[in-house]
Amino acid sequence: MVLAAIALLIIALSTYYTSNLVSQFAQEERNQVRNWADAVERRASLMRYQENFFVALRQQERQRVELLAKTYQKVLFGSLEEELTFYLEIISNNTSIPVIIVDKDGNIIERQNVDKRFNGETRFEGELKESFSEYSPIPISDTKQLLYYKESIIFSELKRVLDDLVSSFLTDIASNASNVPVIITDSTFTNVLQYGNLEIPPLADSLFWQQQIALMKTENLPIEIQFLDYGKTFIFYKSSPMLLRIQFFPLVQIAVIGLFLLIAYLLFSYARRAEQNQVWAGMAKETAHQIGTPLSSLMAWIELLKMEENAFTGVEEMEKDISRLEMIAERFSKIGSTPVLEPVDMVRLLEDTVNYLRPRTSKKVQYILDFPLNERVILPLNESLFQWVIENLCKNAIDAMNGQGTITLSLKTEGNTVNLDVSDTGKGMHKSAIKQAFEPGYTSKKRGWGLGLTLAKRIVKDYHKGQIFVKSSIINEGTTLRIVLHKKG
Repeated sequence: MVLAAIALLIIALSTYYTSNLVSQFAQEERNQVRNWADAVERRASLMRYQENFFVALRQQERQRVELLAKTYQKVLFGSLEEELTFYLEIISNNTSIPVIIVDKDGNIIERQNVDKRFNGETRFEGELKESFSEYSPIPISDTKQLLYYKESIIFSELKRVLDDLVSSFLTDIASNASNVPVIITDSTFTNVLQYGNLEIPPLADSLFWQQQIALMKTENLPIEIQFLDYGKTFIFYKSSPMLLRIQFFPLVQIAVIGLFLLIAYLLFSYARRAEQNQVWAGMAKETAHQIGTPLSSLMAWIELLKMEENAFTGVEEMEKDISRLEMIAERFSKIGSTPVLEPVDMVRLLEDTVNYLRPRTSKKVQYILDFPLNERVILPLNESLFQWVIENLCKNAIDAMNGQGTITLSLKTEGNTVNLDVSDTGKGMHKSAIKQAFEPGYTSKKRGWGLGLTLAKRIVKDYHKGQIFVKSSIINEGTTLRIVLHKKG
């Protein structure tokens, strides 16, 4: 008990220390994830500012183009010389916005800041028209002329830089140094734009992504960002796999320690059982040897007495008792070594055992064989040892009945299994006694050794690979013990 208490104390202290250490690691991991999320929020704010800047810049470009359209209108329809000079100056100052003025038939009237590839084009069609189709044209008054434009060269360069920043931003978020699992989606939560630090199965479908997004949403609120090209996007994230592994570490440690203790206990039990078996075997062999020496002498004396002319009538009974002692010595000898199992008719063995016990027990004890005597039930048995088991069970039953009552032996075959029930009409057993019935040294008798049922269990379980247990017991009504054997040993 003291050793068990010390072991439990060591386990408790180790588990407490490990749990405390794991809690600190887990808190640091959570702080790292939180810091990463805060950094993403700050970068997202910067990206929002840049996006807003480009939206404002685009609106200003539109206003500049509309101003150009009005200026061209003034130039085309004539104005005062001073005004014309002013308008021409506005047009000449446009060095960044590509514009093309087209008549109703698609002929190019004027162009400015257009790619040199299209300098020789006179018709507004094909690739040229496609490159100017991003924005709706601006009509120039009632002339049915249209002013086409596209993003300025400066704006296009800035937008290209912004696109690179956005792409780099999304990539950095997905493959972050904190190993935070991340999924970036559009506003519908169905189109995955980027992901990182996730174990993706080969056949990942939309259901898999929805499950992952739902899991992340329950753990952390998504970060919302607005992009020009992507529109409204959401960044979903959760704790890193390391945090999850750290959280389960104390349980794994307890399981490993428990497994170690279980293996240690099994090894200790096996060693103790092996030691007990050696003690049993040694005692049995020594008992057989000690009995055998005087027994041989007694058998010789019996033979001498039988040779006398006036031999008394008790010689035959003495010879039976000496034969009985010889059989007991043989049984002890077999218990001390590995017995040989041979095919034996169980019906005949039970009948012979009961016939042996009847004249040696009180006439108030009745034996009932509850099975057909002409039936044959062949089992691999050591006949001498198994007879000993039946004798021990019957003698215990006689003691429980105080020398009067009924002992019933029932034999039933179920497939490859044979069940033998030994029932008595004795005083029965309490539940506490049933649990200890087969323990060495346990007995309800004043002068008993408590070895009868222990020997029976050893013979049935260890030598015949069967089972023996208390099937039922009712106080003042009786007890039934069952032996389960297999036809194939």
